[in-house]
Amino acid sequence: MDELIRHLKDSQKVVLASHANPDGDAIGSLVAMGLSLKAMGKETLLYNESPIPAVYRFLPLVDRVVRRIEDPSRFDTAVVLDCGSLDRIGEAAAAVSQIPVILNIDHHVTNSAFGHVQLVDTEACATAEILWRLLGRLEVGLDESIASAIYTGILTDTGSFRFSNTNRAAFAICTELVALGVDPYIVAKHVYGTYSLGRIKLLNLALDSIELSANGRLSVMILTEQMLSETGTRPEDVDGLIHYARSIKDVKVAALIHEYPNGSGGRHGPRYHVSLRSDGSVDVADFAAGFGGGGHPSAAGYSVEGRLPEVKSALIRMAETL
Repeated sequence: MDELIRHLKDSQKVVLASHANPDGDAIGSLVAMGLSLKAMGKETLLYNESPIPAVYRFLPLVDRVVRRIEDPSRFDTAVVLDCGSLDRIGEAAAAVSQIPVILNIDHHVTNSAFGHVQLVDTEACATAEILWRLLGRLEVGLDESIASAIYTGILTDTGSFRFSNTNRAAFAICTELVALGVDPYIVAKHVYGTYSLGRIKLLNLALDSIELSANGRLSVMILTEQMLSETGTRPEDVDGLIHYARSIKDVKVAALIHEYPNGSGGRHGPRYHVSLRSDGSVDVADFAAGFGGGGHPSAAGYSVEGRLPEVKSALIRMAETL
């Protein structure tokens, strides 16, 4: 951590990036780091390839997140947050790789140790937990805005403290965050209690798409571009839908097959992102790694080209071993 702190203090112009199709930890970490570096007098650019889901737009700075990095040569440092590999940030990976110093802050067990300096703690419940400790060492004045971003990261990555990665630190840190002014009710209201009519319609279609494997231990949910078009929703509205498939009785692994936008496929067929969630008894990160993906033992994902029946068949073969 000392080397990473030294680089942050010496930096002047910093790009902050988190993974495409961001969740609450990716966005919360991006915002918390952005606010902190701003307080330190650094010039910062916040980047994410994907639109910010509506449920996280209550956080400060999200309106400053850009989807392109222009002229990466003007930056001296890049901080990549909540990414197991650099390519998880998307098409800007090539641009970020040109920046002289890349700092890798993450908690995924499949982290590839990319970058010049790594701060990777696989025991942390979220990247936001790591940032809490880092910001304490940086002696940044933690205010309610930074605290809300970190709280959002921990809350969402632990599934409201329901997932197996929930640790003692999650509760201890959140207690301190509440003392700093975070209102758990307000955060939960934004994250879990405010949905558009289109998202509710999308959920209905997604629930209708669920199929179970023969042994009942795998559930597969499918979301196509046509579904999003029909409901007037966007890719960011998909966030969290997989948990409905995971909550089915006796299911050990849930998979969400999400079709990428038209034209993003290749010579092998359309392109899909497959999200995986486990009840804790199956290491889905190991399975995802076989397709070039990664994540946590209980939450992972990968991208794949092919026909939908082929993508589903690979998952069904996994289900036979559960």
